[in-house]
Amino acid sequence: PMGSERMEMRKRQMSTTQETPGAAQAQHSTGNRGSNACCFCWCCCCSCSCLTVRNQDEERARRTSHELQAEGIPNCEESPAPTLEEVNAWAQSFDKLMLTPAGRNAFREFLRTEFSEENMLFWMACEELKQESNKSVIEEKARLIYEDYISILSPKEVSLDSRVREVINRNMLEPSQHTFDDAQLQIYTLMHRDSYPRFMNSAIY
Repeated sequence: PMGSERMEMRKRQMSTTQETPGAAQAQHSTGNRGSNACCFCWCCCCSCSCLTVRNQDEERARRTSHELQAEGIPNCEESPAPTLEEVNAWAQSFDKLMLTPAGRNAFREFLRTEFSEENMLFWMACEELKQESNKSVIEEKARLIYEDYISILSPKEVSLDSRVREVINRNMLEPSQHTFDDAQLQIYTLMHRDSYPRFMNSAIY
C-alpha cells in the first residue's frame, strides 16, 4: 500500500509539471534538488535537500514579513544615557521607569524580546493623542490607533477585555483625546504587573 501511494504521488507530480510550462525550467534552475526522489518519500528524512530548501524559503518569508511589520514601528525616543541614580530609581517603581525616555526605551527593548512591544507602542500613541487639540488630527490619530492596536485584524493588537472594547467602540463615534483612556490604563496595568517584574530580573536592566 505504501508503494502504491508513492506511485500515485509521482503521477500527480508529473501531471502538475505538464500543466505548468515553467515548472521544468524552475526545476532545471535548481539542479538535482528538484528531482530528488525523497520528495515523494513519506519518511520526511532530515537529510532531504528539498525539505531543507523549503524550510529556508519559509524562514525567509517569515523574516520578510517581520521586516515589513517593523517598518511601521517608530524608533526609540531620543534621550541621553541614564545616570546610575536614574537606573536605580527604575527599581523603586514602575511609574518612575515610565517617566523617563531612557527608562521607556530600556523597557521597550525588553518587551521586544518578549514579543509584546505593541503594549508600549500603544501606550505611547495614547500619550501622543492626549497632546493634540486639532479635531481633524485627533480623529485621524484615533483611527490609526484603532487600526494598529485595537482591531482584531491587526498583527499588533493589544490584549483588552470586552468591556473596554465596548467603551472604545462607543468613543470612536466621536473621537477625542481621551478615547482610549480606559484601554491605556488597562495596558499600563498589564505591563506593570506582568512584564515589569521580569524586566527587573533581566539582563537588559
